[in-house]
Amino acid sequence: MGNSWSTEFGGRELTIETGDLAQQANGSVLVRYGDTVVLVTATMSDPRPGMSYFPLMINYEERLYSVGKIPGGFIKREGKPSDAATLAARLIDRPLRPLFPEGMRHDVQIVATVLSVDNDNAPDIAAMVGSSAALAISDIPFDGPIAGARVGLVDDEYIINPTSEEMEESLLDLTVAGTEEAVMMVEAGANEVSEEEIISGIDFGQDAIRDVVQLQKEVVAEIGKEKADLDLEIVEDPELEEEVEEHVGDRLSQALQTKDKAERGEQVNQVREEVVDYFKEQFAEDEDLDEKIKVVKDTLDKIAKKSIKTLVLEEGKRIDGRSLDEVRQISSDIGLLPRAHGSGVFTRGQTQAMSVVTLGAVGDEQVLDGIEEQESKRYMHHYNFPPYSVGETNPLRSPGRREIGHGALGERALKPMIPGEGDFPYTIRVVSEVLSSNGSTSQASICGSTLSLMDAGVPIKKPVAGIAMGLMKKEDDYSILTDIQGIEDHNGDMDFKVAGTEDGITALQMDIKVQGISSDILSEALEQARNGRLHILDKMMETISEPREELSEYAPSMITLKIDPEKIRDVIGKGGETIKSIVDETGVKVDIEDDGTVFVAAEDQESGQEAKRIIEKLTEEVEVGNMYMGEVKKTVDFGAFVEILPGKEGLVHISELADHHVKNTEDILKEGEEVLVKVIDINDRGISLSRKEAISDEEDSN
Repeated sequence: MGNSWSTEFGGRELTIETGDLAQQANGSVLVRYGDTVVLVTATMSDPRPGMSYFPLMINYEERLYSVGKIPGGFIKREGKPSDAATLAARLIDRPLRPLFPEGMRHDVQIVATVLSVDNDNAPDIAAMVGSSAALAISDIPFDGPIAGARVGLVDDEYIINPTSEEMEESLLDLTVAGTEEAVMMVEAGANEVSEEEIISGIDFGQDAIRDVVQLQKEVVAEIGKEKADLDLEIVEDPELEEEVEEHVGDRLSQALQTKDKAERGEQVNQVREEVVDYFKEQFAEDEDLDEKIKVVKDTLDKIAKKSIKTLVLEEGKRIDGRSLDEVRQISSDIGLLPRAHGSGVFTRGQTQAMSVVTLGAVGDEQVLDGIEEQESKRYMHHYNFPPYSVGETNPLRSPGRREIGHGALGERALKPMIPGEGDFPYTIRVVSEVLSSNGSTSQASICGSTLSLMDAGVPIKKPVAGIAMGLMKKEDDYSILTDIQGIEDHNGDMDFKVAGTEDGITALQMDIKVQGISSDILSEALEQARNGRLHILDKMMETISEPREELSEYAPSMITLKIDPEKIRDVIGKGGETIKSIVDETGVKVDIEDDGTVFVAAEDQESGQEAKRIIEKLTEEVEVGNMYMGEVKKTVDFGAFVEILPGKEGLVHISELADHHVKNTEDILKEGEEVLVKVIDINDRGISLSRKEAISDEEDSN
């Protein structure tokens, strides 16, 4: 029998179980949270030769049996990870990665398999806790444990791990992860929440995760393995490091202060190559040449990082000459693509993103085949990062974790400002193409997407802008940087992305490279980000200040009408014959909701109106006193049967054909002939019509 440990977490019991499952992994746990169950394993292998980074792999495996579903498609089994699974894996990776030892080159793989899902208890939070616990009890070196919590804000009250019903009312969807002492990662979507509310939410979440961290420490105290003594790739040679510093002098520091990214890279590489070549010659006969050259290269990296930090912390300057809170030069443009429904280009320094909007019918929304409750979405934001954006050549592949993550962040930032389906009955897809990259392309894509949506005439509630904040920290001394460029991100201690309107935050994402930062630093960074965001919004509004009043002539024309839900079958017809005939006749696209809302997407107003007329005819109710132009379907001795609406016939009795005596029906009406009739009665036997009264009423009106 295995062991189990439990604690209260957000008002529900969270349990960690060990000992029964996946015992060949270095560490494995089963996490139960309500009816949500996740198996998490941590495994380590030998280091790969020549590896220059820590190869940590996080796999979040969704199993559709966890929600009682059979996968769609022909194969009927799970395929590649969904976007939601990819985002969950990134969410777990970010707080874990900084807590592994420097120089670690062993492959470490976390596999979180979602076995059962209760939609009120998030499996990604359970998986994050399980990942930390599996690492903590294993022999894999790891300076944890950590835990994560989701925070909602409903009626001015913060809620830990809100239920799906509570989340529908929440202004905030905030995920906080960290150790007992400090925050390691923050991710949030919000509906114009203030900076103060964000900080309070982070503090609230941090308080909640301490009990879960303490629970893991109890587990480790009872069953934790001794950590392996690994041969980490850290080679220290103080004498050689001092020689390298003396040889380099201030050349590397001066090269780093070159403003242009390409020129700076060229000058830095020249210095590095000269230094490496010099020491290769010095140690040409040395048996430990490779090891010594590694020390030289590592020392150059340290010098670069130290130079950038010293410039910021001691001189209050940045390598491109900006002040700490200064945003790079901004320019923007719209309407570049004549056939696209909307387009915008946003340029900030050497970072440039072009966003393009496509409007489609409601039926074009994305169908989600996953374990979440949401089955589809009508607003999509996609992000592409081609190699030419950084002046490189690489194979073009399908979107990776980075592209999916940045696209989701942009989608989160803009979603609260997207009009509802009732106000704007279109499916909306925005694609951001990064054309040039030097820091914070995800936030540039948000700015470009706002421009493109307004160019497309999408009535967004307010414009949204994004900015990335950085941090340079040395012990208690720190500086916060506004609008960081790539080299500041690489050598800094924080990447804090904040997006929002002039009235509040709509999305944020924080990754740090140190072991936690205080809420005071976060608060200062958010206020500095707000000032930067407002500056960017002002610049964007100089290009376009509000959505265009009309859509592109190439956008589909959308007509919405409401029918009785009981009449839906009349529009669809047997085997879909009726709706197919409407589409074939008019060339439109028709989508029908269960509540009777009908969306007609057409290339032009004329075809759309014709489809609308047909649908209205199909669903119109026959009323006594109304007149209709109908078609004679059959004549009989006692009168004629006339179709007045699709599928609805009535009888014109021979006595109602004319205001005089009629001996033979066909003296007045013949099959296929059109005739104006009036409904005079509706009863159990059917609809009674009168040609005589229709003629009389028409004469009276004339």
